[in-house]
Amino acid sequence: MLTPNQPPLRLVFMGSDPIALPLLDWLAGEGCAVAEVIAVFTQPDRPVGRGQKITANAIKTWALARSLPVFQPEKLIEEDRQQLAALCVDVALVMAYGQILKDDFIATPRLGSLNLHTSLLPKYRGASPIQTAIANGERETAVSLMRIVRKLDAGPVADVERVPIQPRERALDIEAKLSAACVPLLARALPNLMAGGLAFAPQAETQATFCRKLLKDDGALDFFAPATVLAARINGLYPWPACSVEIAGQLVKIGQAEAADEVNSVEPGTVISADAAGLSVATGQGSVRLLKLQRPGGKMLPAADFLRGFPIEAGAKLPSTPMNPLVGKEPFKRIVR
Repeated sequence: MLTPNQPPLRLVFMGSDPIALPLLDWLAGEGCAVAEVIAVFTQPDRPVGRGQKITANAIKTWALARSLPVFQPEKLIEEDRQQLAALCVDVALVMAYGQILKDDFIATPRLGSLNLHTSLLPKYRGASPIQTAIANGERETAVSLMRIVRKLDAGPVADVERVPIQPRERALDIEAKLSAACVPLLARALPNLMAGGLAFAPQAETQATFCRKLLKDDGALDFFAPATVLAARINGLYPWPACSVEIAGQLVKIGQAEAADEVNSVEPGTVISADAAGLSVATGQGSVRLLKLQRPGGKMLPAADFLRGFPIEAGAKLPSTPMNPLVGKEPFKRIVR
């Protein structure tokens, strides 16, 4: 139990992605009784958009609006560890920071360094857990709170907040759910950490799987794969790198899909129908219905609207391209191209 009048934990947040904004807002509001954000470490300002204007990320903007110290090292060095130590930090909380922490940095906060990882560990350690869980057909994912160790996402886990994945949900949808799920997870865990009662359990190493940084050519589609595999991959990889297929000489981007169990006697990649319900394409098992599409230079549209300006006849053949593996039993030693 918390001691009456116990001061809140002195917390440094380390992150660079807007997925962390709900948890930061909670810490600045209702959660401030258990943890006070005293500083932020985030990535340096980067060029953004067509004009490549140097722009602060959302985490830095959040911190500056609250007059918090912001540290933006290109690479963490001993001077940065000394700055962390000078803050008399109780705990460092890391989420989507973009840098690897060395052992001495990890150990500097009084209660250590914790990480929020967006998968149901030990599954999907690595760089793209949200997209890969969806693309791999999972029906559930989670945010996991773990201690940071030098081995990739292998630290002991204190607690998880589970999030269901519905058949048509895409990476953006699940990212928003996971972003919100950080709040109840921290609301449970931080008071226990403050009281000295937060327990950690080791991960089952034999069940670990790994994902990697995604590449543009991961958007290829092989229609000889089952429809369930194709629909999951399309939804998981939207909005980036986004799956696409060549239709009538144009590379059409696909924004959403669903699988159907119908039996087809035509070759995979053959268009079965193209109507308001979507662009239905035969696959190696069942058919995949493409629900949202975008032509080059156009907007992502529901299939009915897309087909009005880009008619596709039943019987048309769509090409198949081998699909890169997204998951492995070991960390990826190199990027698949």
